[in-house]
Parts: sequence; structure tokens; C-alpha cells
Amino acid sequence: MTDFMKKSREPFTDTQLLMTITIGIFVGMYILAMIFLQGGFLHVQQIADLLNDNTSLIIVACGLTIVMIGGGIDISVGAVTSLVVMSCVLYLNNGGNIFVSILLALGIGLAFGVVQGFLISYLEIQPFIVTLAGMFFARGLTTILSVNPQKVDHEGFADLMSSRIEIPWLGYTANNGNKIPLRIEIGVVVAIVCVIAVFFLLRKFRLGRNFYAIGGNQQSALMLGINVKRTRFLSYVISGLLCGIAGYTFMMHTGAGNATNAAGMEMNAIASAIIGGTLLTGGVGSVVGTFFGTMTLTTIKKIVVSSGLNQPWWQSITTGGMLCFFIILQSVVLKRREKKRTL
Repeated sequence: MTDFMKKSREPFTDTQLLMTITIGIFVGMYILAMIFLQGGFLHVQQIADLLNDNTSLIIVACGLTIVMIGGGIDISVGAVTSLVVMSCVLYLNNGGNIFVSILLALGIGLAFGVVQGFLISYLEIQPFIVTLAGMFFARGLTTILSVNPQKVDHEGFADLMSSRIEIPWLGYTANNGNKIPLRIEIGVVVAIVCVIAVFFLLRKFRLGRNFYAIGGNQQSALMLGINVKRTRFLSYVISGLLCGIAGYTFMMHTGAGNATNAAGMEMNAIASAIIGGTLLTGGVGSVVGTFFGTMTLTTIKKIVVSSGLNQPWWQSITTGGMLCFFIILQSVVLKRREKKRTL
């Protein structure tokens, strides 16, 4: 019986345990921020703003979670997202159609996913090398398209960008007595749909279970009759598709394209997945954990700023410290569970 089959029969798997720890830490951290920092943390709008500002990161992290569960890595996601943004901005500014711009975004993401997935899965080139080349290639193409920042100048897209979902009963009362409803961008709905779709893919479909199998033990997966190459290939295709979606939601949030758009997003996405309980070695992870990992990562940055530490290096130091903490925590928890299994 393989390690993957043993995990699936446990009442509380490694994936569920690490996800629960992440959710608990996020809830505890946010409650402490509400008590000691107060300010915007007392309003539901603060959580909504965390979602509004990080929809593209959530979507990219969902795709990266699939890749990492399968034992791979993709460091080109930020550059591909940037290329999607710049391409769609220039297309719309030249009289393009919104529907076609969405197809353009999806097409660019899929193209990178297919090419990189093929090189990694069927030619067996190291994922880090392939996606590193993909990152440089996408950044180069973005710079060729435009060195200067480009703002979207399209009437129809402006209406789409300014659209908000308002929930009055979750709003708050301002200092002047006016009631302000909770406002959520359309991109948040897209991100939540992506999280739900990936969740069901991993939990309810054979392909999702295959991702866990090849990440946990590739030889065992082959013995079970799983097509490892095709499964790994599809993980990169899905990740590329989600990069296309992320790029479009990024553009809907900022309304502009820049050669440095989404710089560092790949590192933040990897950090979000790790904080959420996804192991770099593969076989363990959850998109729900990744979602809360993203929220934890962005919340700690908000806490740092709210504490008066506005210098950017404090956020980097805090992120690095949190990442180390979660890696050590994961290692300790999994080693203790492994000892219990062998007893």
C-alpha cells in the first residue's frame, strides 16, 4: 500500500492538519490585531480590502498549489501575469473588444502553461530551469510591448473596473454618521470561484487525486497506472490558465499595465502556498490552506504598517520570519506524526 493510500485512509491527514494550523493562526492573529491595533481591523471592510487588493495573488497561488502538490515548481507565474496585463491593456487601448481581451489573457496563460508543461513533463527538463527561462522570456516580451506604464483607456472596461458588489448589512458607520456598505470588487468573486473550482478538482476528481499521488511517490503512482507525464503536464496547463485569469483581475484592479507589474508575485505565491501547508516536496497541500496562507501573509504586512513600521524592509523581514516559522512548524508536526505511524 502506497503512502498516498495510507494518507487517504487517515481520519485527519497531513494536509488537513497543516491547513487547520494555518487557519487557526490567521484567526488568532486577526483577533489580536482587532484588540491591540483596532482601527480598520474592526470593520469587515478591512477583510474585503485584503481580498480586493490580492485577488490576482490568490488566483496565481491556486495554480501554484496544484503544481507544488504534484512535486513541481513554477517561478514564471508573476512574469506571465505581467505579460497578460500589458498585452490586454495595449489591445483595449487600440479599440479592442472586452470579450476578446479575456480570450487573449487566457490564451497567453495557456500558451506558457502548455510549452513549459511539455518541456518539464515530456522532455524531463528541470522545472526550475524551464520556468526560470519562462520568467525571463515573459518579462522580456512585456518590456518589448511597452517600457512606459500604460493606463487602460477603454470606456466599456472603465465601467467594468468601477463595478462593485455592495452588501449594506455588512457595512459600517463612518465618523460623520453615514452608513457605508461593504464593497467588493468583481475580481474577488472570480478569485473565490477559482478557489472553489480548484478545491473540487483536488478533492472530487481523479485528476486531483493523481496530483497528490505523483507528488507523494512517483514510482508508486506509476505502479497504480497513473500517467505521470500527462498529469504533471496538466498541472502546468492549469497553472498557466489561472495566470491568465489573474492577469485580467490584476488589470481590473489597477487599470494599468507596467513592465514591473506583479514583480515578486511568484515568491509571494510560493510563500502563500507554503504558509497554507503545501510542501515543496509535493504530495501534501490544500487550496483552502493556500487561500488562508495568502490572507495570513497580507494581514501580517498590514499589521506591520499599522504598527508604524512603514519602511518596506520591515515587511520583507516579517515575511521571511513568518515563512521560516511555518517551514519549521511543518517539519516538526510531520516528523512527530511520522514517529506515531511507525510505533
